[in-house]
Amino acid sequence: MHSLHISSKSVSSHSFCECEGAPAIEQDARYKGVHTSEIFSADQAGVDCVLSNLPVSAPNQATAERSKSARKPLYTPEQRARRDATPWTLVQAILAPLQFLVFLISLGLVAYYLTTGKGYEAATISILIKTFLLYTIMITGSIWEKVVFDEWLFVEAFFWEDVFSMLVLALQTLYVVALLKGWWTPEQQVYIAVAAYGTYVINAAQFLWKLRVARLEGKKNDASSQSGLMSPSNAASGTNWAGQQS
Repeated sequence: MHSLHISSKSVSSHSFCECEGAPAIEQDARYKGVHTSEIFSADQAGVDCVLSNLPVSAPNQATAERSKSARKPLYTPEQRARRDATPWTLVQAILAPLQFLVFLISLGLVAYYLTTGKGYEAATISILIKTFLLYTIMITGSIWEKVVFDEWLFVEAFFWEDVFSMLVLALQTLYVVALLKGWWTPEQQVYIAVAAYGTYVINAAQFLWKLRVARLEGKKNDASSQSGLMSPSNAASGTNWAGQQS
């Protein structure tokens, strides 16, 4: 059987008769980015053909890349304005590095106790201080999310950060309960704190990444605003479209 090629007026539309060369024809059609093609099969060339459609070709690669790279920003303009206006943002900015400093000190004391068996009291006190700061930053952070996003916790922008924060809080709380109840040995109790600290490191990395993303978005918004400010129409009207600094 010989393949039949029926030309159409549309450049992106072709029709073929399926035969021995049909697979090659179909592959060639897909390679050339044919949007709509039709394959016919028949016992005899040109007789009793049955219509079947080829799948539509894949979207343009550049368009796909742009769609893939597009993502929802962390803050809407209204949320960004509330974030910059609320004093709870400053509270978080103070508590976060303070907690990290206490974490580093406590980690050193815990490591000293686990390697030497000495300094248990100092390690315990440092873990309790770290736990207190964790509760403080969780409560104030929840208030911050309510002010900025109108939700107490687990907002879309910081969902996984909040999930890991709750895991850290659960482990630190388990340590305190074990300490008060006398569960397990002192060394085993400290290992619970070590697990909490490991989770805290992941959680801190999450927030540092989101902080970087927020800064990049802020710079992008500021650049767009400045571009609008420098345009002739805006310069003439004297309107200031500059966004707030992140």
